[in-house]
Amino acid sequence: MIRDHATPWLRTATAMAVAVTGLTASSLRAEEPLWGNGESRMELSSASFREGYPLPAANIYNFDYPGTKYNACSATGAAGGDKSPQLSWRHVPPNTRSFVVVLYDVTAAFTHWGLYNIPPYIRMLPENAGVADSQYGGQINNDFGDPHYDGPCPPAGVAPDVHHYVFTVYALDTELEVVSASANFPANGETLYQALIRAGRDGHILASAKLEALNSGSGPPPN
Repeated sequence: MIRDHATPWLRTATAMAVAVTGLTASSLRAEEPLWGNGESRMELSSASFREGYPLPAANIYNFDYPGTKYNACSATGAAGGDKSPQLSWRHVPPNTRSFVVVLYDVTAAFTHWGLYNIPPYIRMLPENAGVADSQYGGQINNDFGDPHYDGPCPPAGVAPDVHHYVFTVYALDTELEVVSASANFPANGETLYQALIRAGRDGHILASAKLEALNSGSGPPPN
């Protein structure tokens, strides 16, 4: 059985994600450069996919129907690699001390990835940087309950088939304190968003940039 996208704190996390977006939006005006030196705004790009287009199979979650090799997470049934895509950013604000990268399914209100306290000298994450125990920073448990990147896998037969996935990079002038309740309850999407909201409230989020992708739709069970 495919793991359900629902979580007990779903509505809370959704509200937090919206709040984090609002905190950064007030300081990011598209018609003006963010910095006094005239440098362009921070930008996020990927060599793995085109913005607004589906993620490739390498970045899709893989879940085989029992007794088959049919991947329920793709429209064609093709196997998924479940690797985080390559990401890079430029026009970083002065005084940046860390970065945070989040992958959020805005259609299902579902967090697929959270990587935080990325060192300030990093400008690129290679493909599969979201592997467990990543060398690039700390990772939360996503809404699947995994401490690493997990790619798209919308529930088969549940409309809409196509979901919108937003990658966001945040530049902060401090490291982010992401608190877990205990060893039995590791940091998750909720605690990450809480930390980002606190950082935004205290003026520590210098800039953010986004990149949107789609999934290719989920397939029906094989006959």
